[in-house]
Amino acid sequence: MMRVIAVANQKGGVGKTTTAVNLAAGLAELGRRVLLVDLDPQGNATMGSGVDKRTLVHTVYQVLLGQVQPQEILRSSARGGYDLLPANRELAGAEVEMVGLGRREVRLKASLDCLAGRYDYALIDCPPALNLLTVNALAAAHAVLIPMQCEYYALEGLSDLVNTIKKVKAGLNPGIEIEGLLRVMYDPRNTLAQQVSAQLKRHFGAKVFDTVIPRNVRLAEAPSHGLTALAYDRSSKGAQAYLQLAQEFIARETQTRA
Repeated sequence: MMRVIAVANQKGGVGKTTTAVNLAAGLAELGRRVLLVDLDPQGNATMGSGVDKRTLVHTVYQVLLGQVQPQEILRSSARGGYDLLPANRELAGAEVEMVGLGRREVRLKASLDCLAGRYDYALIDCPPALNLLTVNALAAAHAVLIPMQCEYYALEGLSDLVNTIKKVKAGLNPGIEIEGLLRVMYDPRNTLAQQVSAQLKRHFGAKVFDTVIPRNVRLAEAPSHGLTALAYDRSSKGAQAYLQLAQEFIARETQTRA
């Protein structure tokens, strides 16, 4: 069964796309069949996977509107080792156009169900907002992975996201759960980061991944080359951290299914 994971955080600039792209690459490196779904109109996950969003004729936008089948828009990330449902700025109009459509909250789920036999994991890169696109991702997902920086405002945003997940669980997707919280852009020399990290561990316990993603210039450089961190500089601390995350992710999944 394909396990669907939404990578979500309504706060922008928290390494959400970086996490989705590089976790996908890490899982593929470890022999898993991976699909990455770009559900952000910015299309950064698409570009970071080596696919030029400006040349796309059809994207996940047309899939959500029922104009094309997901199989028709699948792209391969040659250097990433995974497949991609791409996006571009057209997706920004999807919310307005989906309002009048039936079952508008579960249109992504219906599309992913068509691909379930092909992949072990589907990772959804959500937009930085709690909107209809994010609701579609949460309705389709078995679990949510939340990347977050260890700073004060991140805790406030986390509370809003957890409340949204609870509402989706109550009304749309009773099986959804929090896969885990991932500490990103972490600087151990920062006292506040240490304090917030400790607070997260106290409150969420085992839900916090042991793997910590450090601040790393290679992670920031890789997307400009259309590459994952593993393909750009495998030996960098950022690439190795995401590979470690993929290993921990699989270990958790194996334990959960046992």
